[in-house]
Amino acid sequence: MSGRTVPSRARVRTAGVVAGLCVLSAAAAAYEIVPASVTPLVRESLGIGAAAAGLLVTVMYATSVVVSVPVGVALDRVGVTRAVVAAGVALLVAGAWGYAAAVAGAYWWLVASRVLGGLAYVVLWNAGANLVGETVTPENRATAVGVFTASAPLGFALGQFGGPQVAARAGWPAVLPTFAGLAVVGVGVFLAATRGQELSVTTETPDRAAFVALFTNRGMWTLCLLCFVAYDLYLVLNSWLPSYLAEGLGVDLALSGLLTALFPAVGIVARAASGGISDRLFDGRRRPVAVLAFAVATPGVLGLAVTTDVGSVVGLVVTAGLGIQLAIGLLFSYVTEVVASEVRTTAVSLLTAAGLAGAGIAPVVAGALIERVGYRSTFLLAGVVAAAGIVVAWWAPEPSGGRSGKRDSHEPV
Repeated sequence: MSGRTVPSRARVRTAGVVAGLCVLSAAAAAYEIVPASVTPLVRESLGIGAAAAGLLVTVMYATSVVVSVPVGVALDRVGVTRAVVAAGVALLVAGAWGYAAAVAGAYWWLVASRVLGGLAYVVLWNAGANLVGETVTPENRATAVGVFTASAPLGFALGQFGGPQVAARAGWPAVLPTFAGLAVVGVGVFLAATRGQELSVTTETPDRAAFVALFTNRGMWTLCLLCFVAYDLYLVLNSWLPSYLAEGLGVDLALSGLLTALFPAVGIVARAASGGISDRLFDGRRRPVAVLAFAVATPGVLGLAVTTDVGSVVGLVVTAGLGIQLAIGLLFSYVTEVVASEVRTTAVSLLTAAGLAGAGIAPVVAGALIERVGYRSTFLLAGVVAAAGIVVAWWAPEPSGGRSGKRDSHEPV
């Protein structure tokens, strides 16, 4: 009987750790994007322009870019359990601080609260991405990591759909503590699963030669560039679709939030399915999936520049969301296959930083473009960026450990 009890308890503990981290990641993602769902209200209340409104999303990504790699290095030194709990508490503080600043009309204090939220976000993401893969058996690792990665678009969908609903009932400042408050559930589940035990992330210690090889690996930097492009597109649409639907197409804010929520929502499927598509349809090859992802995304984004029919826009949003997030879901496993095992954690941290850099730049640049040339021209430029992603993806390396077992001619030596 005891022989069955221990594995059962271990499975429950593992499920609790994964569930807690997924809820925390979803809460951070919802808090991160929710100002974009109520941008017209934010601008009217604070008396700011589109670029300043975009900064409320961008500043979280900018913070994450700066601290991503140091956080990845430091996690084991401070202990993952304590880091996760501290980040969850920091997210709650950021939500409450942001609410007080928004009610007072203190824009720069609101920005400062978002910096704290950005720090919490990257700790939760890096800790989760590393820890989830180590709490399950090897045969379940890809599934578990895929589920964790899908927590981000789930959070985005919650923020985009729920933001206008909360704002309509309690005012737009309430969206900040509401979605950050989901961290209470995540921390509770995580602590119940760990029961006060300190978790750690096991990594090999790379030497100087391994780091030199990593930083001169053309394939790794190609994937980082792809991640930059994918997240750039992801945030352009996530940040400005609600405003475009409301201001450009006359859709009310609540419905625009619901329609925009489709964009991250389809990513729950696309991210989780990316590895399976590569393994089953392309015999373990990665590059064709990356090319396919941007080939699907490009017409979806470009189409937004040439149609004003709401039904067509919804279809284009779903198409673009599938393509962009198919790429994102693939890249976080892809990058570990083109670098040495002892530097995989660093490679993932660099990929995260590159993606967050694209995400951080996108809302502000898009906001500035919208003010100068309008929504449709901005979507046209975003479509050109998506098309460039096809070209970059074509030159991405094919991992030598795939099913074919053959080294690709584009793979860096």
